[in-house]
Amino acid sequence: MPTVKQTAILARDSRALAALAVPLALTQLAQVALTTTDTIMMGVLGTEALAAGGLALVVFNQLRTMGVGLVTSVGNQVAAAAARAERGDRTAGTDDGHEVRALVRAAMAVATLAGIAGAVLMVLIGQAATWLGQDAAVAERAQSMLAALAPGLLPCLWFQAVRQFTVGMRRPQALLRITIAAVAVNAGLNWVFIHGTWGLPELGLTGIGVATSSVHLLSFLALWSSARRDPELAPLLTLDFWRADAPTVRRLLGLGTPIAATYGSEAGFFSVTALLAGSFGAAALAAHTAVNQLIYIVFQVAVGLSHAASINVSRELALGDHSAARRIKNTALACGAAVSTVVGVVYLTAPRLVLRPFFDPGTAADQQGLRIATGLLAVVAVLQFFDCAQNIGVGLLRGLDDTGSGFRITLVGYWAVGLPASWLLAYPLGGETRGLWLGLLIGLATTAVLLLRRYTLALGARAAAAPTPAEPGRTSPVA
Repeated sequence: MPTVKQTAILARDSRALAALAVPLALTQLAQVALTTTDTIMMGVLGTEALAAGGLALVVFNQLRTMGVGLVTSVGNQVAAAAARAERGDRTAGTDDGHEVRALVRAAMAVATLAGIAGAVLMVLIGQAATWLGQDAAVAERAQSMLAALAPGLLPCLWFQAVRQFTVGMRRPQALLRITIAAVAVNAGLNWVFIHGTWGLPELGLTGIGVATSSVHLLSFLALWSSARRDPELAPLLTLDFWRADAPTVRRLLGLGTPIAATYGSEAGFFSVTALLAGSFGAAALAAHTAVNQLIYIVFQVAVGLSHAASINVSRELALGDHSAARRIKNTALACGAAVSTVVGVVYLTAPRLVLRPFFDPGTAADQQGLRIATGLLAVVAVLQFFDCAQNIGVGLLRGLDDTGSGFRITLVGYWAVGLPASWLLAYPLGGETRGLWLGLLIGLATTAVLLLRRYTLALGARAAAAPTPAEPGRTSPVA
């Protein structure tokens, strides 16, 4: 049983972690609403438009996710640099913000390179869609939408670079307001460009791509303007990325490349299982898709906790407080477990209510999918604990600048354990869709255990190598 003092410490640490995690999680959820709005608008245009637009969004989201991975470590680096400046280090000019400004320049340079390369690749993939076995009409419409989405990737990654800067400085509050506003603006621009109101040309599906690119540009300008009005952020925010020094760019790429690969690996893992689910029929695929969307929504809370824990670990280590870094792991896991428990109870006690948005129980076709999905919720109620834990584990290792280990461990957990387990339980053992999800659970559990074990060992080794305690009296985000 925890003592009163331990309970008080956990409550205090949880409040400190939530101050950063809650706005980040809500921002993630708002971004889900952004893509959902696009999908709904595509459906209004018909089945072919939905297929073509969905294909385009899959390509865009894959490239965007990997681009985001390249700049994700910026938040950790900024947090550590800011902590050193706060402590009064005189090395590397941290006392006047030089190190933070150098990181912002390098982040913008990496985002620019990734945005341009990704945009070119997006257009090329669109032109090759028919060679990839897609219907000719669908491929042609997807090509047009990808061409409209491509210019938006650059400001999207600029936004992410500035976002990581504000998160690293522990001032992310504007993110949520801007993202919520972006959802409303996106819906309005979708309607305007689709139907050609106010004298504009009627662009149909391509108009959704134009609207999305416009929203990414407006979101970046809004976040940049907000940061420029912040007296703490403004002196450190610089956009002259052409002046970025090569060593800092190489350092960010060295940290960011494994993160991008990890994000891509995880997305690929779930994509392959979706293909396997489709082999059991349309009802099984529909059930898999519905349950996966539920997991994706809860996953955004884990993302917020992961980023917040990661930033705080970087800060605590820069201040030399290894015990606080150890507590952050326990606090983040406790918060994640609390959220997963509440959601799991809802899954188990009201499955039809949870699945109602995805299925119409009055139709015979949906009844089978609803039955399969209801059976999967019992597995998902357990699986989401490990999904949350492995996400937090990746973030904790990122706080140690150990992004390579995170990538290698996820390869083992997802592909060497999870995928074979899914195949074995689904096919030879006859578990079908439920077997697939049991395999996912095994893969995520393996990944979570290995990541958290790696963090504990790496943190212990670092504490042994640098046992100097933090300066007394300083202010800690978790103390």
